[in-house]
Amino acid sequence: MTRLGDLERAVMDVLWDTVPATSDGVTVREVAEALDGRELAYTTVMTVLDRLAGKGMVQREREGRAWRYRAAASREAYIAQLMLDALDLGGSRDAALVRFARSVTGTEADVLRAALSAQAGLASDTPGQAAESPDRGLTDRVESSADRASRAGLADEAAER
Repeated sequence: MTRLGDLERAVMDVLWDTVPATSDGVTVREVAEALDGRELAYTTVMTVLDRLAGKGMVQREREGRAWRYRAAASREAYIAQLMLDALDLGGSRDAALVRFARSVTGTEADVLRAALSAQAGLASDTPGQAAESPDRGLTDRVESSADRASRAGLADEAAER
């Protein structure tokens, strides 16, 4: 996966932050307006969106004479793919994973443990016993663990005061 340049990242941030996955997308003008602090020409934003479409980062649909754009995948999916690509750079994926695991915070480790546990549970389910939406179940369990960890962190902060 290609890493994004600064302007490409800013455009993707607009799409990720302002365009729900269920929407029809946004026009070049709407993206340019959302990037108002950058004072970019309309054609510059159009070129960036065209290049992002060519890279498969955005989807576009014709609406009259204009295009409507939306992110092809979530920010989380993009970041996860970057992490997987980074693991492929080195010689030992295991060593890189261990190093990464040792660098995360306690809360992040809790989230990873919950995700791995949920994934292991899904892998051991028989096809007939699997949840209707395995990804949703995994997301719910990970979010639940993250919520618990967050509450624990807030309780720790309150205790320190």
